[in-house]
Amino acid sequence: MADESRWYVVHTYSGYENKVASNLETTVQNRQLQDLIQEVRVPTETVTEVKDNKRRDVERKIFPGYVLVKMILTDESWYVVRNIRGCTGFVGPSSKPIPLSEEEVLRLGIEKREIKVSYQVGDSVQIIDGPLDGFVGTVDEMDLEKNMVRVTVSMFGRETPVELELDQVEPVE
Repeated sequence: MADESRWYVVHTYSGYENKVASNLETTVQNRQLQDLIQEVRVPTETVTEVKDNKRRDVERKIFPGYVLVKMILTDESWYVVRNIRGCTGFVGPSSKPIPLSEEEVLRLGIEKREIKVSYQVGDSVQIIDGPLDGFVGTVDEMDLEKNMVRVTVSMFGRETPVELELDQVEPVE
């Protein structure tokens, strides 16, 4: 089996996601399996609801009925996860769980990829990816949390702000 831990999707009964996650974490602690099963997550998002003219922030599950588990797949780890009460199995063919690809993990925002940037607000940068590839602009704003940078580019004689990912631009030499 692979020594590298990967993210797997576990199917649960609807409404039992948090219970499955807490039971799995407890089992991992009790059996000393932290090296095999590293992380258990129930993906949620905060949504603002308006009800009776009152605003409330509500935490909602992004994927109801699913729990994400970062683990090294062995017979023991598969058995432990599979036999948690409320768990109906892994996503994938019944005999072999399929891990999420790196692209899926990044797109879902499960793990944040650290990007080191060698530019800052006010610097001239060149766009190296996307529809504006080759354009040069000035950095107006950077949001490291959201992996975004706002660059002002001169297009057709007008200054146009463009939002890009941090790794889509590089400093001009």
